[in-house]
Amino acid sequence: MEVAGGGAGGADDISQTETAILRWKLAVWQQYQHVLDKITPHVLRRWLGFLVVAFIYVLRVYFLQGFYVVSYGLGIYILNLLIGFLSPQVDPAISDGGTLPTSTSDEFRPFVRRLPEFKFWCSITKAFCIAFVMTFFSAFDVPVFWPILLFYWVVLFSLTMRRQISHMIKYRYVPFTLGKQ
Repeated sequence: MEVAGGGAGGADDISQTETAILRWKLAVWQQYQHVLDKITPHVLRRWLGFLVVAFIYVLRVYFLQGFYVVSYGLGIYILNLLIGFLSPQVDPAISDGGTLPTSTSDEFRPFVRRLPEFKFWCSITKAFCIAFVMTFFSAFDVPVFWPILLFYWVVLFSLTMRRQISHMIKYRYVPFTLGKQ
């Protein structure tokens, strides 16, 4: 009988530990969400903070003279985010009728991004932070000839941006608001 009671006490300890961990995770998540909610309206400060994080990452990679594969992966991810940021939420090529005005007599509808500015900022900042942490582990420092990676990225960037810009010209939308119409 004592063995069964001892086992139940052990299970209670495990469930209490799991409950404490879940409570801790919830508290950390709530604090994180609170900070995000507080900084949402401060666009310039958020982007300046991002530039500081990106500069620190670039300095670290420069002084370590390595982690080029991590930087390449980061560049590809940034390119993916940029495409989402520059693309409309509803693609006019796919939708019937389109949501963007096609003539001056059409009603003005604001450009709605597929990836909103705040989520773009949040994702790119997290990506740089994760890449920064990866620079502390030598397993991610794969030896490569970095000029080839840079060349691949530049080619990919130019082809992708050319396609994106031609899409913007074809469907006559500008992803930036330059004042009220």
